[in-house]
Amino acid sequence: MYRERGGGGSRSEIGQVDRKRINDALDKHLERSSPSTSRALNGKDKDRLSAQSILTAGKLPHDHRDSRSTPLAETKRSDEESETDSEESDVSGSDGDDTSWISWFCNLRGNEFFSEVDDDYIQDDFNLCGLSGQVPYYDYALDLILDVESSHGDMFTEEQNELVESAAEMLYGLIHVRYILTTKGMAAMLEKYKNAEFGRCPRVYCCGQPCLPVGQSDIPRQSTVKIYCPKCEDIYSPRSRFQNNIDGSYFGSTFPHLFLMTYGHLKPQKVSQSYVPRVFGFKMHKP
Repeated sequence: MYRERGGGGSRSEIGQVDRKRINDALDKHLERSSPSTSRALNGKDKDRLSAQSILTAGKLPHDHRDSRSTPLAETKRSDEESETDSEESDVSGSDGDDTSWISWFCNLRGNEFFSEVDDDYIQDDFNLCGLSGQVPYYDYALDLILDVESSHGDMFTEEQNELVESAAEMLYGLIHVRYILTTKGMAAMLEKYKNAEFGRCPRVYCCGQPCLPVGQSDIPRQSTVKIYCPKCEDIYSPRSRFQNNIDGSYFGSTFPHLFLMTYGHLKPQKVSQSYVPRVFGFKMHKP
């Protein structure tokens, strides 16, 4: 699975192609599970699927696997995006097998907003309460996140393995949104905030104020992540095209506000200056 990522390009480039492929596979799987309620996440506003319809979908038949014409076109697009965003450094570190799945996932290009969740937090069943009904292939996805070797991988088809990978990303995101509300999670996000790793407000009068990630909905597959500016108290889309594909529910609607309540000394004074439209130096009349 994720360990078969070496060779033929940087890990971030491979990760972007793999993510699109496995997310497409998951979308197709969910559409087959409940075609009347499925819509796509980006641009099609996929409704939240019931856990029962996902879990009862069963194994995928071998003779009904979707044909995909991905390799050349998608790889070419990925190469072009990598060249366009060459100023964003590739993943640091080695591609060795000693890299944990969590470290590998958080270091993929586009996943810079994520913090690394402690294994101890994930292994506590109390912290995962209710997630088994939201994520398909839950047990296999959890084993993948925790680097637990599973003998069932050889029994799955290629498409089912891709579904497990996509389910692991979804499960990690749903764990992550809970983790960043804890003391340790907020401390990890604090370091990223101080380094402006979430980006800066594009508004001129905010003078480059560091932002925080936020979701417009706590329901998965409803919207992508946005950045919240604590100075103008508005939200914006991330500058990176890769980050624009991250589910907003993996950060939630609560995090930035609870973060600023916890670290009150970091909350900036609300900006009062605003742009005034003028014509030949005269303020425009407002009807």
